[in-house]
Amino acid sequence: MELAITIIHLIVCIVLTAVVLFQSGKNAGLSGAIAGNTDSFLARNKSNSLDAKLAKATKWIAIVFVVITLILNIV
Repeated sequence: MELAITIIHLIVCIVLTAVVLFQSGKNAGLSGAIAGNTDSFLARNKSNSLDAKLAKATKWIAIVFVVITLILNIV
């Protein structure tokens, strides 16, 4: 049982790392605010973008990671 949970944990670790690496950087935020690009088309449709989906996936995969880590600690 512990071996199966460990294998699932490793798969979740790899998926979490990949999802985080696929996200774009947030370093353009300050320059965009200074330049006044806050009302752009991309800013209004941010919830439908790939970055928003990746951020949501990161949250859920991180929750699964923590739960599996706690289960492995108990076992």
